[in-house]
Amino acid sequence: MIKLYSKTLKATSSHLSPHLCIKKCCNVISNNCKGIDPLLKKHAFPLFCQFGNCRSVKEFEKLNRIGEGTYGIVYRARDTRSDDIVALKKVRMDKEKDGIPISSLREITLLLKLRHPNIVELKEVVVGSHLESLFLVMSYCEQDLASLLENMPTPFSEAQVKCIALQLLRGLDYLHLNFILHRDLKVSNLLMTDKGCVKIADFGLARCYGIPLQPMTPRVVTLWYRAPELLLGTKTQTTALDMWAVGCILAELLAHKPLLPGGSEIQQVDLIVQLLGTPNENIWPGFTRLPLVGQYSLRKQPYNNLKNKFTWLSDAGLRLLNLLFMYNPLRRATAKDCLESSYFKEKPLPCEADLMPTFPHHRNKRAAPAVESQSKRNKV
Repeated sequence: MIKLYSKTLKATSSHLSPHLCIKKCCNVISNNCKGIDPLLKKHAFPLFCQFGNCRSVKEFEKLNRIGEGTYGIVYRARDTRSDDIVALKKVRMDKEKDGIPISSLREITLLLKLRHPNIVELKEVVVGSHLESLFLVMSYCEQDLASLLENMPTPFSEAQVKCIALQLLRGLDYLHLNFILHRDLKVSNLLMTDKGCVKIADFGLARCYGIPLQPMTPRVVTLWYRAPELLLGTKTQTTALDMWAVGCILAELLAHKPLLPGGSEIQQVDLIVQLLGTPNENIWPGFTRLPLVGQYSLRKQPYNNLKNKFTWLSDAGLRLLNLLFMYNPLRRATAKDCLESSYFKEKPLPCEADLMPTFPHHRNKRAAPAVESQSKRNKV
C-alpha cells in the first residue's frame, strides 16, 4: 500500500499541485486496498482523502527545533491563523521503500482515534511544497520529563511524583481499554504543559492488539525500560510490557535517576536479576521455555532488593513497585490496579496538576548537543 501511494504520487506529480496530487492518489489507494489493516482503512484513508483541502505548512512559522526521533523532526511553531503555539512534526519519509513509513501511518491512525487529556493531541495534518513533505500538527507541551529531570535544580517531591504517575496511569489505562500498546514508554516520551498536565507522546511504535494475541516485533521499548519477557524473546506482547516501563519511570522519578541503566541487553538482564532476584518456574511459569533464555548466564541471586533501593518508601509504595516489577507478565499490575493503589491515597497526597511548579522552557531553546545520559536514555 505504501509503495502504491508513492508510485501514484510520482505518476501524477508532473501536472498537479501537491494538494491535488495527494487527493487524487487517495482514490487510487482506496480502490486497491484489499487486505489492508481495517484500522488503517477506516481512519487513515479518510484523512489522506482530505489532503486536497488541507493547509500548507507555510501557514506555520517555525520557531525552533525541539526534538528529533527515529520517525521525524519536531519543531515548536506558531499557527499564523490562530496565533497558537503548536508542535510541528515533520514525517521522515522512507527513501529506500519509497513512501510514507508504516510507523507514521500507524501513529496518524492511532492519534486520530484517541482523545484523552493525558495523550498528546493530533490537531491536523499539513503538507509542504514537495510531495514528500508531510507534517503533523500536535498540541504543544513546554517540557518533557527527561529534560526536566536533567535540568531542574531540585528533584520532584513525592507529592509531585504521585501527580505525574497518576496522569500517566490514566492515559495508559485509556490506551489499554482501547486495545493499544504504546511499546515505547520512557521519560522522554512524557510531555508536560506549564499547567502541570502530563501527556503521553510518540506513538511511532504503538500497535493495536486483540485476542488471540498476534506475534509482534520483539525489539521494541528503549533498553532501560524494556520488560524481561521482551529481553528473553517472547513472541507475544501484552499490556504488561507497558506496565513494566511504568515501574521504571516511577522508580526513576522517585530515585531521581534511571533505575536500570543497562548498556547492553546482557547487562540489562543482569541489572534486573540484581534488583529482583533470579527468576524461576515457580514465580514465572514458562520462563525456561522463552526463546532466548539459553543465551544468558543468569547469576544466582535469591533476594528482592527493591526495599534496599527505596529505604524511605512506604509499604504501599514498595507494594506498588513490586506489582509493577512482577516477572510473570500475567501477574503484573494493570493501569487500573495501580490507579486504585493505596499509595496514592496516603500522605503525602498527590498535588493538583495546576499546582505543579513551573520550570524554564528547555525545549524552547535552539537544539544543543545532547548530553550523554539523554542520548543513552533514548537508545533502543
